[in-house]
Amino acid sequence: MSEDDRLNVAVVIGSTRRGRFGPTPARWIADQAEQRGGMKVDLIDLAEADLPPILPSDDATLPLPEQVEALAPRIEAADAFIVVTPVYNRGYPGSVKNAIDWFFTEWQAKAVGFVSYGGVTGGLTSIEQLRPIFNELNAATIRNTITFPDYQDKFDELGQPTNPELLSSLAKGFLEQLTWWAEALREARRKVPYPG
Repeated sequence: MSEDDRLNVAVVIGSTRRGRFGPTPARWIADQAEQRGGMKVDLIDLAEADLPPILPSDDATLPLPEQVEALAPRIEAADAFIVVTPVYNRGYPGSVKNAIDWFFTEWQAKAVGFVSYGGVTGGLTSIEQLRPIFNELNAATIRNTITFPDYQDKFDELGQPTNPELLSSLAKGFLEQLTWWAEALREARRKVPYPG
């Protein structure tokens, strides 16, 4: 596979909370994607992106904030997204919704997968709330997810999985499904612009 044929996959670290766990599973899934081959990974940390919390009016003549202008080409370039999200109070963090809402066409006709973490449910409620939001943006969420219930036990102090064989197996199926959708949607976008 040539460099140009690789899928551009953006791994989005959704939590911006101090002392957050999100970078650990984000780096792990990014590493799994890169090891798989055929993927070029862009790790997007919403804490570093520092998107403004107040959205602009609908006046398209006004300039966008520089943080949005900086992130827009990275979102646009992605063929697929892996959103890494915690569960806060049975939902996803506001930082994820804020990042979603700053963009629109950049998400269209692209594949979205989820990695979540939390208590007993591992963040499933976050994922189920995010699915219809991405659907509204004409993105395709994949069925497979990776969840980390009681996540503190799943990685050691160095950020390495405590059960690497199991997690590698989960990542394999997840990334195969993400790849299928991402390649199909990329091919469709190349043939006909999305009618959004």
